[in-house]
Amino acid sequence: MSLSTNNNFDRRSIPAGVTERPWQAADGWELRRLEWGHPQDMARGSVLFMTGRADFYEKYLETFHDFHTAGWNVTTADWRGQGGSGRCGAHPHVGHIDDFSIWVADLAELFAEWQLTHPGPHVMVGHSMGGHLVMRALAEQKIHPDATILSAPMLVPAGGGMSEWMAELAAKIMCLAGRAQRRAWKVSEKPLEPEVLRQRLLTHDAERYADEFFWFAKRPYLRLGPASWRWVERAYASARKLRNPLNLRKVRSPVLFLVTSVDELVDNAAIEIAHQLIQHSELKLFGPECAHEIFREVDAVRNEALRASFNFLEKVAPPK
Repeated sequence: MSLSTNNNFDRRSIPAGVTERPWQAADGWELRRLEWGHPQDMARGSVLFMTGRADFYEKYLETFHDFHTAGWNVTTADWRGQGGSGRCGAHPHVGHIDDFSIWVADLAELFAEWQLTHPGPHVMVGHSMGGHLVMRALAEQKIHPDATILSAPMLVPAGGGMSEWMAELAAKIMCLAGRAQRRAWKVSEKPLEPEVLRQRLLTHDAERYADEFFWFAKRPYLRLGPASWRWVERAYASARKLRNPLNLRKVRSPVLFLVTSVDELVDNAAIEIAHQLIQHSELKLFGPECAHEIFREVDAVRNEALRASFNFLEKVAPPK
């Protein structure tokens, strides 16, 4: 397998051979979709990669390249309401959704079409909020991949210093007060501080972090800011469904969790519980060398994550 240790891959341009096109959900909503394939008889299998909250697929071009170089077809789409898939609220820079079940339905529909049109084995990869939604779809028996890889999955959001019930109550109150579509947190106005703090939460790699802002300048429609109060309230409601042991025990896909012990954006205790409950589950734990965006970390970390991923797939999803 080829890993991006030499940084020769250009993360700031769409690679040759990639197709970008709209994909229409059942209700007519258009999601932006990317395909990077191989000739039918040459593919190792197919990967459907779903990103996190406020993400857009350009952030993960390098990781798509790693999977593609290893022989996999790669498909991804921006979630409804973010990236290049429109907005669900009135403000273009606030991440809003009425209920996480909307996203689960989009994923189930996209997966069904993708599974029929792409050769197996079929692998789901989900990061952060994408990991939450992939896990919900698995637990609800709405998707049936041959293997699943979850990077820092937001099974339960971190409470920002508050207990889970207090954070959910605060969000409910703000929604009842008519602020459901308003942003749930502000970016500090202090010069430099917001981005320095944000980078510390996401990655130790300053150049990979800066890629995001390159794409904001090139494609301004990708930019999204804080989540809405309704997003926060629905995230905790969805987490309550997801953490039900009866639901987690229904997951049949082999799952690899990629986790960092110092993640400040997701609840690691919830991940550990899921790992124990899922029938076929492995967990790769990183330490303080790794922040939330594991596949966008420094080379040493991300290459270790890729090795763990490819080794996992060799075991549980051999070529068909």
